[in-house]
Amino acid sequence: QVQLVESGGGLVQAGGSLRLSCAASGRTFSNYAMGWFRQAPGKEREFVVFISRSGASTYWADSVKGRFTISRDTAKNTADLQMNSLKPEDTAVYYCAFYHYSGAYFDPGSYDYWGQGTQVTVSS
Repeated sequence: QVQLVESGGGLVQAGGSLRLSCAASGRTFSNYAMGWFRQAPGKEREFVVFISRSGASTYWADSVKGRFTISRDTAKNTADLQMNSLKPEDTAVYYCAFYHYSGAYFDPGSYDYWGQGTQVTVSS
């Protein structure tokens, strides 16, 4: 079955960095675009980034643009999110997901498989 597993979350001070990894299985990784989302307590799930199947195109939320980068490795079936200059408002559970071919890239409803999430906490 299709599985996505996030890792790399943790506690970091403001200004620090974390690298999240999303490991995929059960689906031909290179055939699907992917996204990262996050959800803070009491808030809706929020779009972070979309990366195309080839990795050549990315779309970012304004709140993280210039601080986060994304890469995907077809050989390893992974999509990594490098987060720099972290702020307390970045605190959330971070999720990766497979994009299901159509729909707005920033809409969680356009993604069909999700990981269980990894907690990122940024202290001030």
